[in-house]
Amino acid sequence: MSDSLNHKDKLTIAVVGSGPSGFYATEALLKNFPNTSVNIIEKLPVPFGLVRFGVAPDHPKLKQVIMVYNRIAENPNVNFFGNVELDKDITIEELQRTHHAVILCYGARSDRDLNIPGTSLKGYHSAREFVAWYNGDPEAQHHKFDFSHKNAVIIGQGNVAADVCRILTKSVDELKKTDITTQAIEQLSESKIRNIHIIGRRGPAQAKFSSKEIRELGELSNCSNFIEQQSYVIDDIDKNQLSAPAFADIAKCVSIFKDFGYKKDSKKQHSIEYKFLLSPIKICGDSKIESITFMRNRLTDNRKAEPTGDTITIDCGLCFSSIGYRGQAINNIPFDDVKGTIINDKGRVINKQGTVITGLYTSGWIKRGPSGIIGTNRADSVETIETLVKDIETLKQKTIEENAFINILKAKKCRYISYEDWKKIDDIEIKNGSIIGKSREKITDIDKMLSIANK
Repeated sequence: MSDSLNHKDKLTIAVVGSGPSGFYATEALLKNFPNTSVNIIEKLPVPFGLVRFGVAPDHPKLKQVIMVYNRIAENPNVNFFGNVELDKDITIEELQRTHHAVILCYGARSDRDLNIPGTSLKGYHSAREFVAWYNGDPEAQHHKFDFSHKNAVIIGQGNVAADVCRILTKSVDELKKTDITTQAIEQLSESKIRNIHIIGRRGPAQAKFSSKEIRELGELSNCSNFIEQQSYVIDDIDKNQLSAPAFADIAKCVSIFKDFGYKKDSKKQHSIEYKFLLSPIKICGDSKIESITFMRNRLTDNRKAEPTGDTITIDCGLCFSSIGYRGQAINNIPFDDVKGTIINDKGRVINKQGTVITGLYTSGWIKRGPSGIIGTNRADSVETIETLVKDIETLKQKTIEENAFINILKAKKCRYISYEDWKKIDDIEIKNGSIIGKSREKITDIDKMLSIANK
């Protein structure tokens, strides 16, 4: 593929977003076109996106992929521009004007709406907000979580919900050596939460956990896992489906659920109760959450949930909605409001009429929706770059003024952060963490990050 671009024809390409999809897109670009100059543009002063702010602190092995990203970033043809926000510090038109192509990889930083009364009450949060808070995302540090009630509810049965369960039930001693923020440790140490209800609108065979995550919940030292017997329904349709090889991991989950049993172990300090076939219809309370009312469901033959008319109410003081992340639109980019993604064809951005927008591409969650694991983004980004390669003859016709992008940032007095600047922040975080026996102590204040980078 690289033969289609002469080494004297140096392209300049912008990659917006420094999470997994951004780095994998950069890696694929350099593999095809080693002479390409790649400008990675990141809203925050620090890189790595959901690897830094989404991966659970007690899963450090998943963060080892950062070593791969470091090697990519240290390529002399790669430039990191942190603290540069699209639609604020730079427009999409300015990026298009100063680059041969722009690849949008900025992920999904909002939430799917629960669309029921009561979500404005204190005590209601998205799981994404909580995860970002305890992982040190500067944009999430304003959130206040009330851990004073003994009951918490998590709506949604996927791996993010499992992460929330572990953080709420693990002891301070188990968490304090991870890179969870000190602020989170201090507040969680005062938590009165003892009982967690984790709710799914369909049955156990439709839950979205991985078997690894469920097994890990079952291994929590001071936590009882059990299921609500009434809602644990596996019918013949489920059994037939679970026997197929494609559903092997789901079948493992169902087996683990069955092993949990129906009774709470009262000797353990915490409990996680799995309830199925429930849809929330109302969050109740005056100024803060006091309870949540759910409709009991049954499954249709095609495994959709339909209401039965029976309801139950669960008392709680804290509720996390974990029904999925959602991408956000940016100015002048075709956006699918239903899917929460940029409209595209294999990464090539198109408008609602199907017309290609030359030189504009997308990858990652903002391309396909919030699905898959970290590694899923590599294949996704490779697909996008393969599409870009097909357009290379058109792209290289564009004339780009040297240093045009940096000149715009300087004219706007934008304080951008280089990768060397980020390394200064990284060094301080690791040093501060080692003092208190942690892998790192994340800096959660952007002004402090910029102050360190300026030294």
